[in-house]
Amino acid sequence: QVQLVESGGGLVQAGGSLRLSCTASGRTFSSYAAGWFRQAPGKEREFVAAVSWNGGSTPYADSVKGRFTISRDNAKNTVYLQMNSLKPEDTAVYYCATQRTYISNGYYAPRSQVDYGYWGQGTQVTVSS
Repeated sequence: QVQLVESGGGLVQAGGSLRLSCTASGRTFSSYAAGWFRQAPGKEREFVAAVSWNGGSTPYADSVKGRFTISRDNAKNTVYLQMNSLKPEDTAVYYCATQRTYISNGYYAPRSQVDYGYWGQGTQVTVSS
């Protein structure tokens, strides 16, 4: 059974930074794409960023491009989301996800939630103005 555990969330002032981590157990993370999604109160869960299994592709949502950076350390079975220049509208629960099925394409980093089969429990990020 694959388990994903997010950490690093918290309360930060606008303009500040946080780094989220997502660590996998139950199987190696290194052969699968991973993504970060978020859900703000009263809104649907949305795509934030993704990374292909080898790091060759890292698409971002337009709302976070230039401020957030996704990366992975396959040796540590961990994916990160570095969030800089945070805004109050970034306040949300952030979820990590990974694929259920291996895809060999090193540039495959899907934006759609339906392409991910395993999800973490989420970590709260609150940005105060």
